[in-house]
Amino acid sequence: MRLLRVATCNLNQWAMDFDTNLRNVKESIARAKAAGAAVRVGPELELTGYGCEDHFLEQDTTAHAWECLKDILTGDYTDNILCSIGMPVIFNSVRYNCQVFCLNRKIIMIRPKMSLANDGNYREFRWFSAWTFKDEIVEFQLPIEVSEAITQDTVPFGYGYMRFLDVSLAAETCEELFTANAPRIDLALNGVEVFMNASGSHHQLRKLNLRIDSIRNATQTCGGVYMYANQQGCDGGRLYYDGCCCIAVNGDLVAQGSQFSLKDVEVMDALVDLDAVSSYRASVSSFREQASHRTNVPFVKVPYKLCQSFRNGMIPTSPVQVMYHCPEEEIAFGPSCWLWDYLRRSQASGFLLPLSGGADSSSVAAIVGCMCQLVIKDIEKGDEQVKADALRIGQYKDGEIPTDSRELAKRLFYTVYMGTENSSEDTRSRAKRLADEIGSFHLNVPIDSIVSAFLSLFETLTGKRPRYKVDGGSNIENLGLQNIQARIRMVLAFMMASLMPWVHNKSGFYLVLGSSNVDEGLRGYLTKYDCSSADINPIGSVSKQDLRAFLRWAAIHLKYSSLAEVESAPPTAELEPIRANYSQLDEVDMGMTYEELSIYGRLRKIFRCGPVSMFQNLCHSWCGRLSPSEVADKVKHFFKYYAINRHKMTVLTPSYHAESYSPEDNRFDLRQFLYNSRWPYQFRKINELVQEMDKDGKWETPAEGQLTMQTGAQGSGMGVVAAGSANPSAGF
Repeated sequence: MRLLRVATCNLNQWAMDFDTNLRNVKESIARAKAAGAAVRVGPELELTGYGCEDHFLEQDTTAHAWECLKDILTGDYTDNILCSIGMPVIFNSVRYNCQVFCLNRKIIMIRPKMSLANDGNYREFRWFSAWTFKDEIVEFQLPIEVSEAITQDTVPFGYGYMRFLDVSLAAETCEELFTANAPRIDLALNGVEVFMNASGSHHQLRKLNLRIDSIRNATQTCGGVYMYANQQGCDGGRLYYDGCCCIAVNGDLVAQGSQFSLKDVEVMDALVDLDAVSSYRASVSSFREQASHRTNVPFVKVPYKLCQSFRNGMIPTSPVQVMYHCPEEEIAFGPSCWLWDYLRRSQASGFLLPLSGGADSSSVAAIVGCMCQLVIKDIEKGDEQVKADALRIGQYKDGEIPTDSRELAKRLFYTVYMGTENSSEDTRSRAKRLADEIGSFHLNVPIDSIVSAFLSLFETLTGKRPRYKVDGGSNIENLGLQNIQARIRMVLAFMMASLMPWVHNKSGFYLVLGSSNVDEGLRGYLTKYDCSSADINPIGSVSKQDLRAFLRWAAIHLKYSSLAEVESAPPTAELEPIRANYSQLDEVDMGMTYEELSIYGRLRKIFRCGPVSMFQNLCHSWCGRLSPSEVADKVKHFFKYYAINRHKMTVLTPSYHAESYSPEDNRFDLRQFLYNSRWPYQFRKINELVQEMDKDGKWETPAEGQLTMQTGAQGSGMGVVAAGSANPSAGF
């Protein structure tokens, strides 16, 4: 029996912070060695941080990575342990995303990434080139400072594997796990038993199962040991890397790290039986047949043993149950950890949130409350880094230790209800109760006098005073009056965020939190430069439907009972006067429901539908519930306001990325912001299709039990759902 102890890790790296990154890498290696591991894999680009973006174009970034690697190699960190360390490497004037394999203070091999991630949030081709040479391993001349420090001139560079005396190992890097012709297939047929995947994979709602299934399937079809390492945390941008390092053997998961955590370093190890891999493969006739006709892959010989022989008491690690969080937990824990990283790394003293008592701002408040709860739990578990950060941010006196989440929230979280004559007592009281439950420092700030001052100034300048629509004003007047209130709140929020710490004799500043959701961004249902404009937004890529489910969950599991009342209240901006016969409602203002908005968003982004194809899809889905002309009106209404308001996405507050149909303009959803909002060609085609369908009489109610198309919640393909729901949105 050949037994091999392997270790993988989650590391909370920070782009361009080489001190932090190097410290975490060293700590992870030390923990792996302490566990008795002979192999350790770290995340993709762990020395620089994955999110350096255009900093990768700077020679300094690569040079500093080599300096950090030299620091590791000149110590005892790699003694008796094979370490995969992620960093950029320049070879023949071309920059590659590489795993560098080190053992006993030498570099064994450098493996460049062959399939680059270049969609969604990823732009690797902007900074790196893919290695395309599969038939040879070439010699790489080490930088002179590294060469002299480790007395090694060259190192094998390219695609291949490492053949030790008792085991063969190879690398895959992040995206290569998900490619159709993955490197591991040929490598497995060449006898490679252990695969080491260095990844930089971000969180997205309902995505983890796809990753875990890919890892398990990789070893189920080809056999073998798969080690997966990932970054974890906010490394300086909109993404939260969600860890979940793991180890799989022959289709079973034997170790799984946390998905959401405040820890800087987490190491998971397992004792694996390599003879079980050989036996598994030999039992599959198709694998044996393909292996006998394989294409040879180049390799590097390493005259060293990594395995242990069987001894009494040595038992291979047993499979574990895969741990998944429900979407409500993902919304609670992912943005909470992202906020904590942003707070501690920005040197801010806390957060300020305009808390309206509505679903969106209440969700943000609950997430900050969850963050405080996580911090206290980790302090109780003995995490010294979290404790040190909490003491510094909360500005505790010597000897004081945070022990209560509400007390911690009082120190670092301000909530402000900025009401007007249009605000209701219901939202005012809900905001106050929620603030009390969380523990925030809460202020009730009437802003009517400021609004009146603006209107008086406008009347002095123009001789006219605008009126609300319910009081006989025009739509232009009505919208202008709403925008004045919204923008005053933004200005006041930033003023208080900068000055309230001074008022309370604290140092630093507060970060303003935004609270617009992904559906409002998609529709443009927000005032440009209102309270959606902030420093950061933890829910900007979360749908209204998911937020309402989160509120129900948080009312119970976070023990913020007032959230149940928040969730049950109809969404309203409260920017127009409340009358006995009129109350402003979001969905009425928008001309569509939030559920319909989620449908439009998924079709537009995930399924790449323009107006015509969206109309065709919805005609099929809503068959028998809406006529073709009604579907056409809905589609045209959505695209009209999407086009009119797309410019707002260019100034959208940086938001936590959580949803696959996010309209975020900076990186994820790249489109123009000046449209012909009449869509003359597309809408004319829709009208022609409506006329054709009416003439042909093909619009029929589906038979009982007939299936209609559905956009899957994962955004991964088309599913089916039974027809007959009374809600025209239920088919998606």
